[in-house]
Amino acid sequence: MIPVLLPEQLRALDAASCERVGEIALMRTAGARIAACIDELLPRGGRVVALAGPGNNGGDAFAALASLEPLHERIVVELPTEKRSAARADAQERAARSGVRTISWYDIAARDAAFARAELFVDGLYGSGARLPLDAVVCEAIAALDERAIPCVAIDLPTGIDAGTGAVPGITVRAHLTVALGALAPAHLLDPARALVGKLVLADIGFPPELLAEIPARFVTLDGASAIAAMPRRDERADKRSAGSLLAIAGSEQFPGAAVLCARAAARAGAGYVTVAAPAAAVAALRAHLLEAVVVAIPDDPDEASALLHDLEARHSALAIGPGLGLAESVGRLVRARLANTTLPTVVDASALFHLAKHLEILRGRAAILTPHEGEFARLSGEGSVREGTRVARLRSFVERTGITTLLKGRDTLVDDGRTTAINPSGTNALATAGSGDVLTGIVGALLARGCTPFTAGALGAFWHGRAGQAAQRQRRIGVVAGDIIEALGNALP
Repeated sequence: MIPVLLPEQLRALDAASCERVGEIALMRTAGARIAACIDELLPRGGRVVALAGPGNNGGDAFAALASLEPLHERIVVELPTEKRSAARADAQERAARSGVRTISWYDIAARDAAFARAELFVDGLYGSGARLPLDAVVCEAIAALDERAIPCVAIDLPTGIDAGTGAVPGITVRAHLTVALGALAPAHLLDPARALVGKLVLADIGFPPELLAEIPARFVTLDGASAIAAMPRRDERADKRSAGSLLAIAGSEQFPGAAVLCARAAARAGAGYVTVAAPAAAVAALRAHLLEAVVVAIPDDPDEASALLHDLEARHSALAIGPGLGLAESVGRLVRARLANTTLPTVVDASALFHLAKHLEILRGRAAILTPHEGEFARLSGEGSVREGTRVARLRSFVERTGITTLLKGRDTLVDDGRTTAINPSGTNALATAGSGDVLTGIVGALLARGCTPFTAGALGAFWHGRAGQAAQRQRRIGVVAGDIIEALGNALP
């Protein structure tokens, strides 16, 4: 997985890399990477105006424009600065030699004229090193950018965002594209900041990989390549059960569709054998829709039900429980009994979360993952609704208290196991459809059955689920349903 570093970790990595590689070399490489992104957006011969703040983020702006082809009209508007690092001085000298024009922020006439004909802005004000709240001059500069409805490339992070939390406490640059230099910060991926980041590019600027590997990342994320690397491999000699066998306790007469979606998603996510155990009233509907899965009726008698499920669990490698089961107390007794006695890695969702809310001690320290949406999480945690900006802290506190790996759904879905938090970058509004959560349960269950830990199954499952939603949305701009997400799974990852 890809490490996501807190601001203090980013500063430490940058300082150590400067000692190892050299500050000037790092800034020159950063400038080249930023310039390549600018070049893709700027029309041939177009005017780019960069705002350079007082620190090395401003130096990166000079380095970027120095690396751009001279056919573009390149202007830097420089805010007041008291001292320049050696790397920034080098970047400014290179920019001047290559024909970049520098204007003082206080040269109002020249500044306004530059802004008036700009076709692209570059935010080199503060990035991830901003001290919030911003001072009046920087706020004025951001306001000037906002007045023009043209694309903006942010260096490292749009100025005004809290790099560690993703909070947006005041006026903030709204970027069309953000070039993260060397490593990601939580704010690149967390709401509400994520909406201001735009397209995100992680640029390798020469940080030594061994220095990055030494940092204990509290946050991680995935992209296509790291998701493929994390995906369990099916042995060439595998049979249908060794490929991953999932038992899903799901469905009811009222909600048979939840079990159907869960089972179909598990099969499309690579489970070689899927069994659905459901109340007898749901069995006919399930058998009509599930041609590849086995459907078994759960007896009404508790002892008979327990014996049947115990026998089924012995022949499967993971358990998914909850989709569509309903809220009856008899269902609650069955859910709690299974969770207390199973030895299988388990994903717990939907109705099972309702029945488990006051009995979380059952799963402490077990190979299990809860997958609540925010409403379910409010009930599970007993601490009410999740306010914006508190998701990470609330989830971390809950996992530390309960000892249960938990996936908190949302556009920026989070998965926490008490040591690491995975931030999912693939969330899309295509997933805002009935049954989407049941699909996620099936994917996570299949990954558990295929040998993933609960944390990896949750992080990888959320990423894959989001990518499938994005793929389905490309095929059907309006009206994506849960079944479309399932069918997109096979080709959703590169």
